[in-house]
Amino acid sequence: MNLKLQAAQQALDLVQNGMVVGLGSGSTASLFVSMLGESLRTGRLFDIVGIATSQTTADLAHSLDIPLTSLAEHSTIDLAVDGADEVDPNLDLIKGLGKALLREKMVEVHARRFVVIVDESKLVPKLGTRDALPVEIVQFEWQASLRWLNTLGCRAELWRNELSEPYVTDNGNYLARCWFEGPGSERVLSGILDPALLARQLADFPGIVEHGLFLGMANQVIVAGTNGIRILERTE
Repeated sequence: MNLKLQAAQQALDLVQNGMVVGLGSGSTASLFVSMLGESLRTGRLFDIVGIATSQTTADLAHSLDIPLTSLAEHSTIDLAVDGADEVDPNLDLIKGLGKALLREKMVEVHARRFVVIVDESKLVPKLGTRDALPVEIVQFEWQASLRWLNTLGCRAELWRNELSEPYVTDNGNYLARCWFEGPGSERVLSGILDPALLARQLADFPGIVEHGLFLGMANQVIVAGTNGIRILERTE
């Protein structure tokens, strides 16, 4: 069993009958959703409803006959399970390279327990040292938002597809990717100096819809590695 499957299986063991479950987006989360659908099909689990964090996840859930509901119907989610692009030693996260960060954050902030499933390659000493930080921006005057992002000590670019067209999120917005690089021309990622300060700056600026910094949200991180499963718990 590959590492992502191991992490997804460990998370599935946390699901109990009668739960409202937040269904994450991305390759690792989709494995969890598929396993959940199989458990419902075989009767190992029952009376489960899900809240999807993207249209892609909703489509997968529908194909597996997983009943879906909404935050309008359920103000609290028992358990949310999702992947992450980076996890630091404080269990703070960068998420959103699957292009669903806004809906992921909207769903997961309502969870009594938010569990992240990753393989060990996603563990980093400092956020922003493995990949870019995704930021969702409105289409209106997106160039101005991008110009401002480039004043934050990063290299920000509009995220485009293979046809050089801007990616459009489920919410009708664009996405930027921000690389936090060190000095020089080598483009080595040095990471985000103060994630909490950056999160506040992004939240306060008009035109920025949401960002991929998920700080203080994860209760538990399930890490699958070559030596087995590790469970990291938030201690705060």
